[in-house]
Amino acid sequence: MAKSVIAQSARGVTRTVKAQVTVLSSALGAAWLAFAGTVLSGGALLWYGIVPRTVLGLRGILFAPFLHANLNHLVANTIPFVLLGWLVMLRDPRHFGRVTIAAMLGSGLVSWALGAPGSVHIGASGVIFGYLGFLMVAGWYARTFASIALSVGVTLAWGSLVFGVLPTVPGVSWQGHLGGFIGGVLAARAFRRK
Repeated sequence: MAKSVIAQSARGVTRTVKAQVTVLSSALGAAWLAFAGTVLSGGALLWYGIVPRTVLGLRGILFAPFLHANLNHLVANTIPFVLLGWLVMLRDPRHFGRVTIAAMLGSGLVSWALGAPGSVHIGASGVIFGYLGFLMVAGWYARTFASIALSVGVTLAWGSLVFGVLPTVPGVSWQGHLGGFIGGVLAARAFRRK
């Protein structure tokens, strides 16, 4: 009997991990395919990013996280996307999609509203900052030991990234970082324990 329960539990964990790997791989695959399309189109796909205060630029809220200017940009976003995205799923797999949408909306809307005229905002870093914001404050709202421990661990390991919401590096969308972070914090608040 005990072996059966352990075997069922192990199969459940295996299914969960496979689902998490599938979701993260699919999102990354889409970004890498979009990069290939960007290269093949001579950069034409980049205009599907967020163009501040233009009606057409609003479509970038959906497309910008998958678009990257060059290989270094894509690789720099791949690693934190996988690590922080997996931690969001580890906390609760049901939250991943909603946190991702909140981060995309926050990043996109703030970039659209505050970005420099004529600029184009692209990249997954707004979503990454959304995951960061969510993970840093989720423990405060959930008030469980595991959530608090995860929030403290993420803050100690990656908390210094929060300075990326400041306009310190030319050509980097601090607006997208700030909006994504706010979206993640709002998502954590929405999932707070009643």
